[in-house]
Amino acid sequence: MAVKSAKAFAENGILAQHIAGFKPRAAQLEMATAVEQTIQKDGALVVEAGTGTGKTYAYLVPALLSGKKVVLSTGTKNLQEQLYFRDLPTVLQALALPVKTALLKGRSNYLCLFRLEQHYQHIPVADPQLIADLSLIKKWSAETHSGDIGELTYIAEDSKALPYVTSTTDNCLGKDCPVYEECHLLKARKEAQAADLVVVNHHLFFADLALKDTGFGELLPEMEVVIFDEAHQIPDIASEYFGEHFSSRILQDLCKDIELVGKAELKDVIQLSKAADKVASLTRDWRLQFATDPARGNWRQAYQNPAMQTAITRINDALDMLYQIVKSSLGRSQTLDNCYERLAQLKSQLQKLLQVEQTGVSLWFETSKLHVGLHLTPLSIADKFNKLVFAEQRSWIFTSATLSVDEGFAHYQQQMGLTGADTLLLESPFDYAQQALLCVPRFMPEPHEPAMMHALLTMAIELITANNGRCFFLFTSHRMLQMMAKALPEQIRQPVLIQGSTGKRLLLEQFVKLENAVLLGTGSFWEGVDVRGDTLSCVIIDKLPFASPDDPLLQARVEDCAMRGKDPFAEVQLPQAVITLKQGVGRLIRDVTDRGVLVICDNRLVTKPYGATFLKSLPPMRRTRDLGAASQFLKEMQGLKEQQQGNS
Repeated sequence: MAVKSAKAFAENGILAQHIAGFKPRAAQLEMATAVEQTIQKDGALVVEAGTGTGKTYAYLVPALLSGKKVVLSTGTKNLQEQLYFRDLPTVLQALALPVKTALLKGRSNYLCLFRLEQHYQHIPVADPQLIADLSLIKKWSAETHSGDIGELTYIAEDSKALPYVTSTTDNCLGKDCPVYEECHLLKARKEAQAADLVVVNHHLFFADLALKDTGFGELLPEMEVVIFDEAHQIPDIASEYFGEHFSSRILQDLCKDIELVGKAELKDVIQLSKAADKVASLTRDWRLQFATDPARGNWRQAYQNPAMQTAITRINDALDMLYQIVKSSLGRSQTLDNCYERLAQLKSQLQKLLQVEQTGVSLWFETSKLHVGLHLTPLSIADKFNKLVFAEQRSWIFTSATLSVDEGFAHYQQQMGLTGADTLLLESPFDYAQQALLCVPRFMPEPHEPAMMHALLTMAIELITANNGRCFFLFTSHRMLQMMAKALPEQIRQPVLIQGSTGKRLLLEQFVKLENAVLLGTGSFWEGVDVRGDTLSCVIIDKLPFASPDDPLLQARVEDCAMRGKDPFAEVQLPQAVITLKQGVGRLIRDVTDRGVLVICDNRLVTKPYGATFLKSLPPMRRTRDLGAASQFLKEMQGLKEQQQGNS
């Protein structure tokens, strides 16, 4: 029987006594009790906790009170820091527990002292911004204790200097590094191994399972409790790490490192730099075989093109030549010996991705402006993940505000191989019927029709004017976002913020500061964004977020589902779209005092049979088809707010 958590969450319990504004919530206690019971019996629990349940405290308290070693994984670095620097200290202070905690990020988040010295002495290119950033990093390197790149707030997140001062699994010298004992990454890993609770992120967790490199190979066996917050992200992230990946960027970085050795250490091996330069040049040429604009596609199909095969053959031949030259100089340079191992691994990865007749996997490519990535992704992780979870005596908690579809967990459990897990579905404590209105406007064109853009614009102008901005406009495609970004600012007087114009965190800060802005966003703004109060009281979603039909991973999963005699739409496409929509909807009401309007501009919600599955999975808001009613709701909110300000 779980009793420790019940006492902590009681009306006059420890949390109420020590945390300002804490009030007991029935759903929070129910979740905490279930988590405590799962930890006691070494099982698995899948729990959806609606927005406002207080799920963070509901898993932190029983985990900390258990006295067991805990690893806590969340979706992003931002959430990781929020947990570690805000939530965790608050709960620890209230419980007065002597628990040792640690924050562990992936290797690219830590300063590599060896690479800093290497590149600071031989600045790679004559780029004034790069030189300025390297100088700032050099100065900071003498002041930092953690070496966490996150401290460098005065350098752009995408600074060209960062790859030169951080290491990858490929270019790290490990124990052979001259400054191994001072290594920031090594220190962070040691702290994590000595801690009772470690906060990581999903990418780090799965990178380690796949590569046994992140220091987690030694860390995980010690852990008795694994908690995944934002667990809806895990199926895709785990699939990525259980697969294979080859990147032209990684190959070109390796060529740069080999050239550097040729110029600095092995000047007598003239062929070294030439051979590395040839591989880099052919890899750049390979990018020309793909469409100019960044895209994703089916690698099996793309590889059938004779020109593509010729480009790959040339790269393979040049790689073989480079491999032989590097091999002939082994033992003369520690850095080159390390490059040899990287080269062997990249050659092996490329060969796996050229076996296009494989089954049970998706083979796909993605291009950026300059680079090509090839991916092999398993279509199902259920068997692998089931073995991982149930192989040893350990407790596993999977939680998110969006895991269920049609009030059930079957889709998630089948995806993850968690059919033997306990489940718990907790409604949000918010009074959605009073706090929010859902509008599906009448007379909207079908999403694919050309008239949709104009209809969206007209509708948005009415709502934004009625609400004086304070709106998130969420899109399922960058194309529609860009079209709206061109048209909308000319039609309204409120400021318009556009995703991609600056970093996500800065955009959100501007949105809150301006108090009457409209933010246009896609993917990353659908989740993990918390804007409370009057600043955000209208969320417009352009259409139901079905994944793009030409997404290669989706195509492969659909084909696989059909081959198993099941309905791909019901089994794959619909559940994923429902979970994504729930994430977008969750941006609107973040607190008991929040009020607002949600507008979904897609008639399929009411005209198609599957619309009922979406509606059943959404919070119980009042509903209308009348855009005028939605505008009136917003105007009344505005009037009430002005009246309250006048009285205060």
